[in-house]
Amino acid sequence: MIVVQDLPALRAALASRPGAWALAATMGALHAGHVALVTEAHRRAPNVAASIFVNPTQFAAHEDLTRYPRDEAGDLAKLEQAGCDLVWLPSVATMYPPGDRTFVEVGGPSAGYEGAMRPGHFRGMATVVAKLLHQVGPAFAMFGEKDWQQLQVVRRMVADLHLPVEIAGVPTVRELDGLAMSSRNRFLTPAERALAPYLAQILWRTAGALGEGRTDAVAEGEGALLAAGFAVDYFAHVDGASLGAPGPGPARLIAAVRLGSVRLLDNVPVG
Repeated sequence: MIVVQDLPALRAALASRPGAWALAATMGALHAGHVALVTEAHRRAPNVAASIFVNPTQFAAHEDLTRYPRDEAGDLAKLEQAGCDLVWLPSVATMYPPGDRTFVEVGGPSAGYEGAMRPGHFRGMATVVAKLLHQVGPAFAMFGEKDWQQLQVVRRMVADLHLPVEIAGVPTVRELDGLAMSSRNRFLTPAERALAPYLAQILWRTAGALGEGRTDAVAEGEGALLAAGFAVDYFAHVDGASLGAPGPGPARLIAAVRLGSVRLLDNVPVG
């Protein structure tokens, strides 16, 4: 596995191997969900690259960038074990050199939900993803379905900018009790960790009720979460691609809740 930390080394490493590349873009603190991205990348291309970059521009002013978990040595070991061919470890100065003034704004699915709760988040995320796609030039890029809105924003950006890459959504990887894997789960207290799987249970129960035509299902599901002790940022039934009102196409039930200091995101298909 080749590890590179500057653009000339990245370009040389990419050119050294024939065939297409697939990219798994991460912010580190890797778990089995990230490994699933690498596994899917292997299925799609002969060469697999992963990036590790904690992107400062997607953190709002009130969010603690320094608290985001970091484990470079552990991450590299996991990626090597997963068969990753190349790891791109850029610095902040490489991604945002002095005088950098260009950002990517994506409309459509970025409005509302995470876009409303975290102003500027999708602007920063879309900008760094566009840079990573340009730097690596993959034929395929893997993104987890756990961050459903992010996945749709990336797909919208790639389509609108005519970028020559296929964005692949990889199903959410869950703990045995149903909790969606996340780098932030490590900050849950034992009591919070015991309660956290209830979010997935309510999502699946509500999705089933919506599939049966229950118009009160979303309100009932949100009420159950509040009664259990979750603070609910949103719990919504949306169109899967646009995140607008559900239409004739595939729909999604999306949620963001808080337990203590930890914010949990999850989603499930409807119907």
